[in-house]
Amino acid sequence: MKNVRINTGYVGLVYRRGELTEVLTAGKHFVNSFMDTVEIHRAKDILNSATDISLLMLNPVLKSLTTLVEVADGEICMVHKNKLFETVLPAGRYVYFKNLMEYEFTVLDFTFSERILDPNVLKYANSNLSNYIRKIEVAMHEEAVLLVDGEYKMVLSAGAYYYYRNTTNLAVKHVDLRMQAMEITGQEMLTKDKANLRVNFNLQFKVVDTVKSVLKNKEYEKQLYLIAQLLLREIVGTLQLDELLENKEAITKYVMENIGKASTVLGVEVYYAGVKDIILPGEMKEIMNQVLVAQKKAQANVITRREETASVRSMLNTAKLLEENEMLYKLKEMEYLEKIADKVGEITVSGGANVLKQLKQLF
Repeated sequence: MKNVRINTGYVGLVYRRGELTEVLTAGKHFVNSFMDTVEIHRAKDILNSATDISLLMLNPVLKSLTTLVEVADGEICMVHKNKLFETVLPAGRYVYFKNLMEYEFTVLDFTFSERILDPNVLKYANSNLSNYIRKIEVAMHEEAVLLVDGEYKMVLSAGAYYYYRNTTNLAVKHVDLRMQAMEITGQEMLTKDKANLRVNFNLQFKVVDTVKSVLKNKEYEKQLYLIAQLLLREIVGTLQLDELLENKEAITKYVMENIGKASTVLGVEVYYAGVKDIILPGEMKEIMNQVLVAQKKAQANVITRREETASVRSMLNTAKLLEENEMLYKLKEMEYLEKIADKVGEITVSGGANVLKQLKQLF
């Protein structure tokens, strides 16, 4: 026989020929040194033994000292020790000593495919359970389409969503709900009179139906771009160059009137469209500049002729008035004499009479 001492907080398992025969608690014990083998385990930890748990639980003493935790396939178990989170147990069977420590076991269905709403689980979602839970975040300016195993489930609004990381396949497609700008640049087109030019066009739009834009259309932005491009070519091809340059609003009006139906199918709404630039080739620019210069010269000549005609007409009317009214003629004559006299420094006249007549003859 040999003396075996079991300290407080420990348990001894006595095996004889591979079978558990006795459980030793704190104190001094005598065992057969030739036939018995003693395993000592800490009574505040999980019991780790090579012996099958089912055989261990046949011993009533050990069974009373421990708690058997069974986690089935598709489950996990949260373990709290003395009110503090300890660990997560995957599927399996576990034996915990219960005399010294207070354990709490929470078994979770890991195959659950719906959104996790349990607050006791969510508070560990970003820390202790992060390896078992996936997080989906949707920003304030977004919506997201959730697909479960390839099947449409729901539209997620802004917020955080938690799901178990199991065999369920989750796919999330985010959609930006903010106003967006689309530039259609460098579009080479022919006008009705075969003038070659390039047009830069802008669109402002936003997604109004997330399901349509994501699930019922592939790359809705590219489709919207293509539709606007085709509408531009249609309207530019019906206008001559002069009409196009003088009335760019006609392009905007045509695009806005015809893009509405197509954008509804895409799940978007177009709020504004407009021509940003019309770019002419180098030779066409030179010709247009020459035409502009010629037009301005012609306008200047017209204005000059109009002013000359008005001046002559005014002089003719004045002459008629002077001819018909002698007094008016005299007043006009004196007015001019006054103007001339203002420019004369000194005048010498002889005699004292008829000064005005002499001045008139002098001038």
